[in-house]
Amino acid sequence: MASSCLFNASVSSLNPKQDPIRRHRSTSLLRHRPVVISCTADGNNIKAPIETAVKPPHRTEDNIRDEARRNRSNAVNPFSAKYVPFNAAPGSTESYSLDEIVYRSRSGGLLDVEHDMEALKRFDGAYWRDLFDSRVGKSTWPYGSGVWSKKEWVLPEIDDDDIVSAFEGNSNLFWAERFGKQFLGMNDLWVKHCGISHTGSFKDLGMTVLVSQVNRLRKMKRPVVGVGCASTGDTSAALSAYCASAGIPSIVFLPANKISMAQLVQPIANGAFVLSIDTDFDGCMKLIREITAELPIYLANSLNSLRLEGQKTAAIEILQQFDWQVPDWVIVPGGNLGNIYAFYKGFKMCQELGLVDRIPRMVCAQAANANPLYLHYKSGWKDFKPMTASTTFASAIQIGDPVSIDRAVYALKKCNGIVEEATEEELMDAMAQADSTGMFICPHTGVALTALFKLRNQGVIAPTDRTVVVSTAHGLKFTQSKIDYHSNAIPDMACRFSNPPVDVKADFGAVMDVLKSYLGSNTLTS
Repeated sequence: MASSCLFNASVSSLNPKQDPIRRHRSTSLLRHRPVVISCTADGNNIKAPIETAVKPPHRTEDNIRDEARRNRSNAVNPFSAKYVPFNAAPGSTESYSLDEIVYRSRSGGLLDVEHDMEALKRFDGAYWRDLFDSRVGKSTWPYGSGVWSKKEWVLPEIDDDDIVSAFEGNSNLFWAERFGKQFLGMNDLWVKHCGISHTGSFKDLGMTVLVSQVNRLRKMKRPVVGVGCASTGDTSAALSAYCASAGIPSIVFLPANKISMAQLVQPIANGAFVLSIDTDFDGCMKLIREITAELPIYLANSLNSLRLEGQKTAAIEILQQFDWQVPDWVIVPGGNLGNIYAFYKGFKMCQELGLVDRIPRMVCAQAANANPLYLHYKSGWKDFKPMTASTTFASAIQIGDPVSIDRAVYALKKCNGIVEEATEEELMDAMAQADSTGMFICPHTGVALTALFKLRNQGVIAPTDRTVVVSTAHGLKFTQSKIDYHSNAIPDMACRFSNPPVDVKADFGAVMDVLKSYLGSNTLTS
């Protein structure tokens, strides 16, 4: 009886036209908490909020987890999610609980996390906008996280106690004012700095979800002895940090001598069991899939669709940061290609649930030395051919056989998307240009900026188009490439925007001469 009576009440009071909450958020967010309508045995309706409406005062002996437990509602959670085959044929009934350890469908295809959209649609777009906005920047467990502030859309059934979070997300949306005006003639260019996160990359967004679910499975006594991944650097950093926080063993397969020292040291410092393997990322990926099929080690790569549930929240954040106005373009670097689909999924959920009325066009940017998606796109989406990726400064996307190729193609077709590529010189020049205007970006962001240069020059992106470039990792992880560039130490590269230090004697006159030459005598005498 209770389930059949769920949501048997009107939610018309959530109409923002009838309520000033959108303009005066401080007046009352309480009446906009999710409301569950359940039924007693005699059929009477009982209303109960998913979250406690009136938050009791903080007790000094509580930590934030204790406080969350104390304030927890006893209401029935109406939201749920499950695994289904990705892009399944109409009428497919194949599905799996998120508590099952499964990575592929029966046919061997990818899986996707499917939410109960009808339950989510019981609340209108204005409600979801206000709920998500009300949680931003708070210390309330776990909703202060940029990921878990959207918990109902991510892992709706997980207990707050099982969540492993570093309050990731909520990353800076940087107005690239000088870069846009000086190099592109644009005044509405933005860079979403996903690398300003716990371990310095967007991978934190997905890993908090995956490790939280593993934490739940281990508490359920499921056979999971640890979590493993193949990595070009950032995945291993995120996995090891979140596993260390939860006390879960992590195992990392890294391609030997193919990642930066800053990326290598993170999993080592976090206590991961690190295997340096004489192969490339694709070889590591093949091995980890074989190993996790034989040992009770949970697979953490983006083949696992839980990762994408966290990564999609960056798209929702972008909309939040524009006060729910949709940008014209979003440009994402692509390697294993899960992230381009994750962004599409975040935007699409917002459209389907009425938070926005459209989605942006998306661009996937690849390094020319590892560009299987670009070649597939240029062939008119004919038969995809994996490749052996060559060395690239954008090492995190040095992937020739991307796991999420089908996801990426689906997303790009649905949003009328584009794929572009960047040569090594183009991506390094773009990185140096961005850095010279106050940014400090990774080479992968240089790939995305190169795509922007090309699309602007072709007239595809207009000077007034609101454009967001996704920066996937922090520039501090790639300092050696910057040192080599500014030292003019990269063979066969002009390094046009290098800015090497000037050697000068420790002498007043010598220093003055150098400064006068740099500043110009007219500047000093005017």
